[in-house]
Amino acid sequence: MAKKYEGVAIGIDLGTTYSCVGVWQEQNNRVEIIHNDQGNKTTPSCVAFTNTHRLIGEAAKNQASSNPTNTVFDAKRLIGRKYSDSVIQNDILLWPFKIIAGDNDKPMILVNYQGKEKQLVAEEISAMILTQMREIAGAFLESPVKNAVITVPAYFNDSQRRATKDAGDIAGLNVIRIINEPTAAALAYGLQKRANCVAERTIFTFDLGGGTFDVSLLKIKNNSFEVKATAGDTHLGGEDFDNRMVNHFVKEFKRKNKVDISGNSKALRRLRTACERAKRTLSYDTDATIDIDAICEGIDFCSSITRAKFEQLNMDLFEKCMETVESCLADAKMDKSSVDDIVLVGGSSRIPKVKQLLQDFFNGKELCKSINPDEAVAYGAAVQAALLSEGLKNVPNLGLQDVTPLSLGTKVKGNIMNVVIPKNSSIPVKRKRVYYTCKDDQASVTVDVYEGERVVANENNLLGLFYLSVRHAPSGLPIQVCFDIDGDGILTVSAEEETSGNKKDITITNENGRLSREEIERMIQEAENFKDQDMKFKKKVKVINALDDYLYKVGKILKDKSVTSLLTSVDKVLIDSVMIKAKGLIDGSKQQEDTYIFVDILKELENVFEPAMKKIKKCYSYEEIDSDSN
Repeated sequence: MAKKYEGVAIGIDLGTTYSCVGVWQEQNNRVEIIHNDQGNKTTPSCVAFTNTHRLIGEAAKNQASSNPTNTVFDAKRLIGRKYSDSVIQNDILLWPFKIIAGDNDKPMILVNYQGKEKQLVAEEISAMILTQMREIAGAFLESPVKNAVITVPAYFNDSQRRATKDAGDIAGLNVIRIINEPTAAALAYGLQKRANCVAERTIFTFDLGGGTFDVSLLKIKNNSFEVKATAGDTHLGGEDFDNRMVNHFVKEFKRKNKVDISGNSKALRRLRTACERAKRTLSYDTDATIDIDAICEGIDFCSSITRAKFEQLNMDLFEKCMETVESCLADAKMDKSSVDDIVLVGGSSRIPKVKQLLQDFFNGKELCKSINPDEAVAYGAAVQAALLSEGLKNVPNLGLQDVTPLSLGTKVKGNIMNVVIPKNSSIPVKRKRVYYTCKDDQASVTVDVYEGERVVANENNLLGLFYLSVRHAPSGLPIQVCFDIDGDGILTVSAEEETSGNKKDITITNENGRLSREEIERMIQEAENFKDQDMKFKKKVKVINALDDYLYKVGKILKDKSVTSLLTSVDKVLIDSVMIKAKGLIDGSKQQEDTYIFVDILKELENVFEPAMKKIKKCYSYEEIDSDSN
């Protein structure tokens, strides 16, 4: 039975381009997808750094075109990967922010914050977005939130899952479960549309988001969800479709104006935003217009793109999606005719050509469009969070059996991958395998842990390795290796020498490239520092606004000649002097000044203006007395 956790638990869909948060509302017996302070139920997965403060979500995205090199997005495409990864190297060419190689080949994001260069890892950026999600939920629930279920693409490998969990730790969250995105969406669909389903139904979940693509095949019966197979691509989604459009228009602009904007980060950011908007338009219209004033060197750019052209630019990517669909069904050894429901998830699943290709693949079968593709993953995560929370009485009793997306095993003699846990094995799962030493008098053995489907071990993803000391003996000494995957899909590997009776377990706790506990603690402290700096900035803005309002009030009063005529020349000079000083602070380099300076100038202005006003009021009262006596 799954462990239960005290307190409210939320479900977070940590997306490449947008994130979403939901919570189970027991009084309504349903999940509430929570809106942010802008009233939107999805928040851009975007963080920006300026000379004065940090911005997250809507505010970060809104200023991206004016501050492209310090506006970080797509952190999900970096998390758990190495700098030398070919995927990262290709993406670096498209991102306006700078990436360098750090320790253990870890990609480091370079930004300028408060006039200083700062290096951040993808986990820290993701943690900032998770913090925003936590605060959105806390504001809605009117109480702090600690526990969370976070979703990841089904095809995320072990290091990417662990890195996501690390991001949750940095954000101050207790990550009680990592759940696959298409599985979460299937939970949402099953609960909303197939609740208490007695007859067994086969559901195919097609999840095409902003940066990742996943498909899953599940069976539902009596509120029991069993994942049969999963497949996907952690680098395929709406951002890639946007990139194709951006490249198309960069070439068009160069052809028409003889100006190359490919190296102009501000122009590219504005063009990317316009392309994303056009892509959305093409989901319901046959053509869209790109219209950008003074995009580069004062040249306006106006063009259009038809739906047919958009499809032509991206057809190979759409077809790649269909290949993944076919692969998933093959892994499950199931014919497409046996699929009962096809559920669309993720914003990019709205693209008409994608829907047409999917429907054609399933021989014209109607696609399920009844659940919100932007919210389904967060909805399912919130259901899972409720199932793991103590004290909730009205949560449906759902059973969930997920699978591991990749084969896991060790390297044996000849650089061969020996699979211990095959791909699409139900989790949690624990498997043991006995290996034998191949040399006489070996002092130790190396256990290399790999994930992937290649026969040659080194062509798969190395998760880590460790050494086990063994007694000196002839070759053939048995070593038992145990692979254990928990409910989050996170792997622990241990080994022991059987014949000596030595029961000592050696577990991979910090594979190469993963954050250490000390680094996580340091980043947690830095996250607190960021929060303190944000609060200080908000306090400063509040004081500046108060000073600005007071200046406006004073200026309006001083426009009345009947008032100024009653002021002494000393009062006029004092008030004018302080007002000039205050306006200079607000209009000039206000961001570099400390908050107390604005507080002091506000008090100074009040101290010279209020007494002068009291004198005028007294003059008015004397005039009234004189007029009454007359």
